[in-house]
Amino acid sequence: MSAEQREKLEAALRQSAFPVDSSVSEQRELLRKFASAPPPADVTVTAGTLGAVPTAEITIDGIEPLNVVLYFHGGVYVLGDAFQSAGLAAQVGRRTQAKVISVDYRLAPEHPYPAALDDVLEAYQALLAQGRPAGRIVIAGHSAGATLTLSALLALRDRGRPMPVAAVAISPITDFTLSGASLAANDGRDVLTLAEAQQVRNAYLGSVDPAGAPQSPLAGDCAGLPPLLIACGDAEMLRDDAVRFADRALAAGVPVDLEVFEGMPHGFPVLSLDASQVLLSRLAAFTNARLAASQAS
Repeated sequence: MSAEQREKLEAALRQSAFPVDSSVSEQRELLRKFASAPPPADVTVTAGTLGAVPTAEITIDGIEPLNVVLYFHGGVYVLGDAFQSAGLAAQVGRRTQAKVISVDYRLAPEHPYPAALDDVLEAYQALLAQGRPAGRIVIAGHSAGATLTLSALLALRDRGRPMPVAAVAISPITDFTLSGASLAANDGRDVLTLAEAQQVRNAYLGSVDPAGAPQSPLAGDCAGLPPLLIACGDAEMLRDDAVRFADRALAAGVPVDLEVFEGMPHGFPVLSLDASQVLLSRLAAFTNARLAASQAS
């Protein structure tokens, strides 16, 4: 890691991602200012809908996509939107040569669980209804979006719906009881704190049992899920959420690629770090291999 990248990482660690002493509206305004950079000149972001759910459709000049990545943005369930996440989503599209549709799911606390999950499920099923084969769809998400990715897989499996060909979950919360050992071990190393993780849980779940599935994917049965790429940083408080889910999915016979990035905190994919580029390369290799295998079968 270069000195410049180390400085960026340390600055991120000093800047709390979800300060408990500020209001949700203040946090959203700060994020809007932080995420206000326009996309690259060859990237087009267009408002759309899937069913009744608003989306941002991301296309890149020169790419004629046959496949779709249905993307769920991060933001600890209360921040962000599909357009603010277009930068990372566009990088996913560029690496995978796919069209990316970022889902503008409803946010807590105004819309607690299961509103966000209902939205991502409706968006996925609307994509199928348009005639897009499940074998050409990958679902992916970062942070809260990663949890929604795994929760959606459990719900789709239980409802007997066609599964996407693969899924990518980057830094998910899989256990809202907050029992992972890394929450204590990495407190002070990460951009999140335990108090913030508790606040996120309370805003998102309200009175819903944090020990149940699909809201806590770790509590679910992983049998029958599609191949997964699960990634996290080893400095994340939520590292064990990712690792434990990967272990459980492997035990259930699910093909899993687990990537743990040394020294990386929560949110590292949105920073200009070497590890971020390595993650995007591995994401592309994973999704492209799964899509190719689906078309060959």
